[in-house]
Amino acid sequence: MKLIATAALCLGLASTAALANEPTEKDAIAMAERGAALIKAKGKDEMMKRINAKDPEFVQGPLYIDLRDVKTGIVLAHPYNPSIVGKDLTDVPDANGKKYRREIIELAAAKGKGWVDYQYKNPTTGKIEPKTTYILLVDGVVLEAGIYKK
Repeated sequence: MKLIATAALCLGLASTAALANEPTEKDAIAMAERGAALIKAKGKDEMMKRINAKDPEFVQGPLYIDLRDVKTGIVLAHPYNPSIVGKDLTDVPDANGKKYRREIIELAAAKGKGWVDYQYKNPTTGKIEPKTTYILLVDGVVLEAGIYKK
């Protein structure tokens, strides 16, 4: 009986630890701010290199940064979907028809930072899931770091 109780306790702790490892909004903001500091220190070309190389500072499973030009909407870097780099997908909707990229650009231009909700493919599950993304405008580019909602 003691063994069963110990096993149950361990299983409970393991599932709690797994939940604790899910990225939070705070993690997304922190990652975007690290990206902004890098851009200010070394420029957006260095940030693009780091994203495309899946630098662990900016790519952590389902939490990652991608980069977009605020004026043109062109994707400058994306760690999981390099086929969209160099493209303007501003008016391509998500699975629910929302033109979230347009909303990202407009929010960045108007306020410089904020959150946008939409549907996107989770790189760890391969499924389209609800996502909220923190956007931060720095030197003419939009850093986007989002988390998937459960």
